[in-house]
Amino acid sequence: MNDLSSLTTFFGWCTLINIAFLLFLTIMMTVFGDFAKTIHSKLFSLDHESLDATYFNFLANYKLLTIVVSFVPYLALKIMS
Repeated sequence: MNDLSSLTTFFGWCTLINIAFLLFLTIMMTVFGDFAKTIHSKLFSLDHESLDATYFNFLANYKLLTIVVSFVPYLALKIMS
């Protein structure tokens, strides 16, 4: 796994899997948001308004992490090859 082609393929698949997972989480929060809020508010004693901000922060941080850790190295490797 030392050659450029293998690393490019690895980061490409990492990016694809992370984006698919992010899309899945976003759809689940949109469709089942009220159900999740009910469960999380009971588990962690939080109100529904703070959970909206928490969910948004989680999705934003996951997207940023995906871009920095997966997509940028993939793009750099594609430019190098």
